[in-house]
Amino acid sequence: MVKGWVKWFLPFYLFAFLPFNSVAQRVLSLDSCRQMALRNNKQLGISKQKQEMAANLRKSARTKYLPHVSAIGTYEYTSEAISLLSETQKAEFSGLGTALGTGLTQSLGPMMKQDSKLAAVMGKLGPTMETALNGLGQKIVDAFETDTRNIFAGSIMLSQPLFMGGSIIALNKMASIQEEMASHSMDARRQATLYRIDQAYWQVVSLYHKKKLAESYRDLVQKLSGDVHKMIDEGVATKSDGLSVDVKVNEAEMTLAKVNDGLVLSRMLLNQLCGLPLDESVTLVDELAEQIAVVELTPELDVERAVENRPELKMLQNTVDLSKQATNVIRAGNLPQVLLTGGYAVSNPSLFNGFENKFRGFWHVGVMMRVPIWNWGDVMYKIRASKGATNIARLELEEARELIELQVNQNTFKVDEANKKLTMAQTNIQRADENLRMANLGFREGVITPATVMEAQTAWLQAQSQKIDAEIDVRLSQVDLQKAMGTLE
Repeated sequence: MVKGWVKWFLPFYLFAFLPFNSVAQRVLSLDSCRQMALRNNKQLGISKQKQEMAANLRKSARTKYLPHVSAIGTYEYTSEAISLLSETQKAEFSGLGTALGTGLTQSLGPMMKQDSKLAAVMGKLGPTMETALNGLGQKIVDAFETDTRNIFAGSIMLSQPLFMGGSIIALNKMASIQEEMASHSMDARRQATLYRIDQAYWQVVSLYHKKKLAESYRDLVQKLSGDVHKMIDEGVATKSDGLSVDVKVNEAEMTLAKVNDGLVLSRMLLNQLCGLPLDESVTLVDELAEQIAVVELTPELDVERAVENRPELKMLQNTVDLSKQATNVIRAGNLPQVLLTGGYAVSNPSLFNGFENKFRGFWHVGVMMRVPIWNWGDVMYKIRASKGATNIARLELEEARELIELQVNQNTFKVDEANKKLTMAQTNIQRADENLRMANLGFREGVITPATVMEAQTAWLQAQSQKIDAEIDVRLSQVDLQKAMGTLE
């Protein structure tokens, strides 16, 4: 029973661990390539980060309107303490009773000699009064003693701008403009990415169809070569005819090799833009179709729409607006600035109740105003320079608008021209097919030479190649027009 189970399970076990050489090939459409390129593009990621930075800077600029609160704390140690009394004054206060007793003794000496009772009273009160006054003087000295070798101080400050010459308003407008500029820069980068991926996509499609065409042409000349060599063996064709056909076969092989090389490189570029490994095999939807799908587009000349949509023009307009606000910021340097201040300060030692080694503080409110009087024309010169920068930005904007107008006209003409070329190429295909059919028929009947057949094959190859180029040109001209109009999405 066990052996039977092993015989049943062994084939599945081996099958599970067999290496699979064939992997399902990825099939991508133009839209999927676009989405992958947008996700993979590093510059788009940088633009997104710049947009977030600009948004945070705008929020930061808004805080300039609001009051700001800050706290300050300090500690300082000094080698010497501040003394409010001199050493002489300290000695005088400390000996106040002794000095007073000596003075009374000198002034009342004659009287005490005559009056024994006065002498007895002074003898009893003198020492007591002297001691009391000396003690009082020492208290005064001690009261004026300061211990300022350890100083603590702190404060909480509030400042509210009332009028800053318009600089805060200008800075906030600049922050908003920079945020808009970052957004327009991201739009421009996104359109550039889509433009590159569209070009790479249709380049691969073009080379793939040209590869199929080159293979078909090679098969044609190889068949012709086989027929000519049979005719040589039968003596109805010359060796010169065979050599001419062989040269065409070699040319067809070389053309096919070049197309293959170009197709490999184009696929690598497309994979790199999509964020795929360079060696990954990818099939495009438009490769699977027998013919390249062409969307007919009737171009409409609308320069005003292009001017409104192009992110490059919007960025240049932002540059002009930024320069104007920068001038306003500089002009604020010549205007008065008013600031409301307030807070609470504390110190140790404190002087609010005599001199105390305690933390005591006070509230304070005030208004500060700064009025520029003379700066030797510094601000005026800066304003002139800033206005010059504004004029430069305005001229660059006007020039860019003219160039975009020219670009829209050129691309509109290219779309119309590409449509006409496609129509002519489709007509030529019919003629080339009929010409090749008649040449092959005449060759089989023996009334047409191999050289004539090769000419018909070359004409057929040229017509087919022109048709592929025309179809790709229609696609790319439409992409060019959408980019010029600022509508590439």
